[in-house]
Amino acid sequence: MQKRVPALLAAAAASALLLSACSGGASPTSTPSASSSAAATASPCKDTPSGSEVESVKVSGNLGEAPTVEIPAPLAIDATQRTLAVTGTGDETKTGDTVEVSITMYNAQTGAEVAPMQKAAATVDDTKFLPGFVRAIECVPVGSRVVALVDSADAFGTTGSSDSAVKADEDVVIVADILSITPDRATGEPQPEVEGMPKVTLDDSGRPTVTIPDAEAPKDLKLAVLKQGDGEEVQEGDTVSVQYQGTNWSTGKVFDESWGKQIASFQTTGVVKGFSQALVGQKVGSQVIVVIPPALGYGDAGQPSAGISGTDDLVFVIDILQTTR
Repeated sequence: MQKRVPALLAAAAASALLLSACSGGASPTSTPSASSSAAATASPCKDTPSGSEVESVKVSGNLGEAPTVEIPAPLAIDATQRTLAVTGTGDETKTGDTVEVSITMYNAQTGAEVAPMQKAAATVDDTKFLPGFVRAIECVPVGSRVVALVDSADAFGTTGSSDSAVKADEDVVIVADILSITPDRATGEPQPEVEGMPKVTLDDSGRPTVTIPDAEAPKDLKLAVLKQGDGEEVQEGDTVSVQYQGTNWSTGKVFDESWGKQIASFQTTGVVKGFSQALVGQKVGSQVIVVIPPALGYGDAGQPSAGISGTDDLVFVIDILQTTR
């Protein structure tokens, strides 16, 4: 039964202005589902104990690969439990972190797989994902494999999952491999400025300030790499985690950004065409600047709510932090 695990585990999802070219209407201050590293210490992790029930779940296999799991179903608990099948040696995840994980989920009542293993960027944030999933991935070292037996109240509650794979009041088992913590800015090697492109300066947090040249915008999409990363190359259809800032070439005003809010995560196929073209083929760790003509942005309709007309060119500075598929 193939399902997208992050969507299944998501407690809430927000739309970004970037995603609104087709759907037409998100607020310019809204951001995609993800996390803010600035909020990483906003609240302490919950104390989730182990227990005989979760300890009875046997898990084997390599980290980052589909696990082999034996569940002595049916299992039932009154409160969520978790244990570490493998204890990593990396940095510990914190509230607000964006974490690369491999996730597999099972029905604790039947032992059946609910969603196959999938790598994803997830947020240590109860408002973004099911609390039971957050209990699994919070306050554990990178390199760990966590087994969580999640009480129904922390999972799908009295309604069950939307596909009925988990019925009302049924508990679930989650196996989560903590692969990495996503940095909050691009880490690549600075590159020479490209003539004719807007000038970018960064403050101590990494937030960009864009200065638009006293000239007309290029007629076609124009891209420059500001920092060259050496990570994995972004492919079409990947889910990427980025920091971004959008500036209107005509006014010089910032109309949308993730900086100071949340690291943004979305599929490359779910954003405006010019933004997608700026991502695909670039390497994780890179920072790019792209000038997007209206035809590859919001078209003739523009985005009036963001002060963007149908003739406005857009400038995005994008820090590419992670990609998964």
